[in-house]
Amino acid sequence: MEGKTVVITGGTSGIGEVAATAFARMGARVVLVARNRSRAEVTLARLRRSGPDAAHSVYFADLTRLAEMKRVAAEIAEREPPIDVLINNAGALFSTRRLTEDGLEYTFALNQMSYFVVTEGLRERLLASGTARIVNTASAAHQSVTLDFDDLQSAKSFSPIRAYSCSKLCNILFTRELARRLHGTGVTANCLHPGFVATRFADESGGLISHLAWFAKFFAISPTEGAQTIIYLASSPEVANVTGQYFYKCRPTTPSAAAADDGAALALWRRSAALAGIKQ
Repeated sequence: MEGKTVVITGGTSGIGEVAATAFARMGARVVLVARNRSRAEVTLARLRRSGPDAAHSVYFADLTRLAEMKRVAAEIAEREPPIDVLINNAGALFSTRRLTEDGLEYTFALNQMSYFVVTEGLRERLLASGTARIVNTASAAHQSVTLDFDDLQSAKSFSPIRAYSCSKLCNILFTRELARRLHGTGVTANCLHPGFVATRFADESGGLISHLAWFAKFFAISPTEGAQTIIYLASSPEVANVTGQYFYKCRPTTPSAAAADDGAALALWRRSAALAGIKQ
């Protein structure tokens, strides 16, 4: 990782922060995409201590808003050298159904659309590196659901857990189609289940969800353990040519049948592009 540039969303807490710090320690230059300025400054200071020879930086954006996703990707693409690793890790679970200014349900907007839009915005910078890696944080939660393309925004009925699980299924389908489209370019795309990790996840969800998450974290693994597969996929020579796979504990594993549906992966890609106003 010496001298490489790593862009990471959701890198100011939890598994993202552990991974970012590890990359800095390994000699990489880390570029954070963050929403909270105070947490970002704390993380940036930690990166500078861990890897003092690299010019680590942070860009601020609200990744629930399409305009912000596009803006921050454009800024990074303009200012940064070729990008060697992109880690889409930002995500959350929301206890009630709310719509963003774009009319998207918050879970879908942050957990799926930010992955799609930021990756598309940085595509040329990733291709310029020749051997870039894209790592998407998914979850085993995807196994309990299938996508309803007539109700991606959960308008017919809303369940916080189902909305989150569907967004994680989207992450795997997105990775699958992305890998197909990047075939032969030297850029790989993989996703992972980090395990159930004791992080800030769901702390701001509100209501019963936050209370249940607080209790469940007593039985969760540490962020250091949860970050290992992200670090592995971003840096290990063992997976330099592996693409389109779903990993758990640094090993490829089989996702649900719904997550292996190429037709659904293509349909999701086309729907995401239409929602974002990105021509394909």
